[in-house]
Amino acid sequence: MKLAKSLQNIKPSYIREILSAANSQGIISLAGGLPDQASFPLSLMQDSLSNLTNHPSLFQYGSTAGYAPLLEYFKQHYQLPSSHEGLVCTGSQQGLDLIARAFINPNDKIVMEAPSYLGAIQVFGLAQAKIESVSQQADGPNLQELEACFAQGGITLFYAVPDFHNPTGVCWSLAVRQKVAQLCQQYDVTLIEDVPYRELRFSGEEIPLVSNFCPDHSLVLRSFSKIATPGIRLGLVTGRADWITPLNTVKQAADLHSSIPMQAVLLDLLQHKEFPDHLERLRKLYRERCQTLIDNITHQLPSYCRINKVEGGMFLWLLLPDCNIDALAKAALTSGVAVVPSSVFYQETNCTTSALRLNFTNANEEELAEAVQRLAKVIKEHC
Repeated sequence: MKLAKSLQNIKPSYIREILSAANSQGIISLAGGLPDQASFPLSLMQDSLSNLTNHPSLFQYGSTAGYAPLLEYFKQHYQLPSSHEGLVCTGSQQGLDLIARAFINPNDKIVMEAPSYLGAIQVFGLAQAKIESVSQQADGPNLQELEACFAQGGITLFYAVPDFHNPTGVCWSLAVRQKVAQLCQQYDVTLIEDVPYRELRFSGEEIPLVSNFCPDHSLVLRSFSKIATPGIRLGLVTGRADWITPLNTVKQAADLHSSIPMQAVLLDLLQHKEFPDHLERLRKLYRERCQTLIDNITHQLPSYCRINKVEGGMFLWLLLPDCNIDALAKAALTSGVAVVPSSVFYQETNCTTSALRLNFTNANEEELAEAVQRLAKVIKEHC
């Protein structure tokens, strides 16, 4: 059979492909956005998992929207407006795919920051959307470029990761959030606010969601892979009920519903009295690992290597002088350290900045130090 036209120009995920190589003997991986496996709250989930067989109804077909007690918990916990609803999905990645399939037609114009999350680039590529890019600054998107895009008209949505952006780690300022919300309302553009790292803030003050300032012009994507476990494959989309209804219809055709037993386990975990302590330990661990990576970069890499300051999340963005960043990443892998080149995060490859995305959550402090030592040799050769 021939590939569908929508798939013919979609490149496989560099990150998913490199993970197999990154797991090879002797390779230290700073590539994937993997949470620390040793920190999974399995002990808090043990009783819930053990008791699943006492509840056979959880193993029956369930509601497409999700496990009712979990949805009610979300409504209260996230203080959703009465006109808003939630849809549990198989990871927030599926939520993004459902949005694309429900609301994007071929050649519809959408806006993304450049660089941006690779998984979103792929989803919108499969939907055959026309992606308009705006550059990113230290406190969020370039607002002049964003308004210019919106003012052209015909923009379907603006996709963004305002909290600890993937790949750069940038966190939008309050002023930028308020301005973006105002622009979305002024030009009638829907904001897709993706917040998988929001709970991983380890310094600074929490800032309101962008969607708080434009609730009826936004859909929010949440993930539980980073604070629970990736393997449960659960995420959440929330927004206006009339927008959640078509997502529900698409999901019915996609997989009927996400795992009900895992939704019940997630609910027990989120309500566990020790879950806040788990989150605090996780933030402390990631803060320490982030600082270890920063310290080693500062002491081991040439002065022309620059890193952005981050207050949470899972990534550092290492800026380098102009070079063949793909060749550098391949050489790094040969030298025993896996990294992700900036080129994979841009829709327009001729507009890339020479940089590497470095993950600090999945390697211990000794591995982080050794990884930077290996990387230093490669950078000196290529830059």
